[in-house]
Amino acid sequence: MERTFIKQITPELSLFSYNEIPVVTLQHAVGTAEIALQGAHLLSWQPTGAQQDIFWLSEIEPFKAGTAIRGGIPICYPWFNNAGTPAHGYARINLWQLSNYAISDEKVRLEFSLFSEQGVIIAKITMSFDTEFEALFTNYAEENAQVALHSYFNLGDITQTTLHNLPTTCFNALTRQQETVPSTRMINENVDCVYPAEQTITQIQDKAFQRQIEVEHINASDIVVWNPWHKPTGNMSELGYKTMVCVETSRINRRLALGESLSLKVRLK
Repeated sequence: MERTFIKQITPELSLFSYNEIPVVTLQHAVGTAEIALQGAHLLSWQPTGAQQDIFWLSEIEPFKAGTAIRGGIPICYPWFNNAGTPAHGYARINLWQLSNYAISDEKVRLEFSLFSEQGVIIAKITMSFDTEFEALFTNYAEENAQVALHSYFNLGDITQTTLHNLPTTCFNALTRQQETVPSTRMINENVDCVYPAEQTITQIQDKAFQRQIEVEHINASDIVVWNPWHKPTGNMSELGYKTMVCVETSRINRRLALGESLSLKVRLK
């Protein structure tokens, strides 16, 4: 990857290009982060004191303009999966703007906005970094929009990872059937399941990295758990599945109204 410095925004915020993608980087007492302006896409968040990044990013990501980035938190909007073209909506392949920010000693808040060609706001996401991370997404463009904050979490080893506090029913997108499943789940195959967001907190127990990641789903209707296992996946190496799991905070079955928000919080335990 070619990483080129473009501009110093504040002492803590810098603008770089990663190949063809502009990326805002944060270096602050609370930790470090990287956000691609294509898709307002969080690539990385490593809180101060954490030994590893919270989020997973493909080591073969080409950072090509107009191509969705594999890893971090893609924003699937205003539709999910193949409900329209392109798959997972246009938000993740369009350029957003860093429209506001506030930086104090204990907290950083960054606001990113997506505008139409006519300059009308489509969506906004506010990211807050302190002892935890929060992403608050607001829909301004479409009544009955779908959105998924498609979070890829970084793991030491998928075979030593368990997910806790999931519901006991899910829609299996691979078999297209509703299934009864255990609330505690280990991933040992290709998984693509849409759960009802009955429990608002999902725990990822990562034994290899000796940590627990807690994901809080706020105003969500669905939680999607995904890992492609051996299935070939674009911009992912053959063994990439071993160090990631997606736990997505979503509004798929209950859609977002105009002005409505969805958010997630992520904390290390």
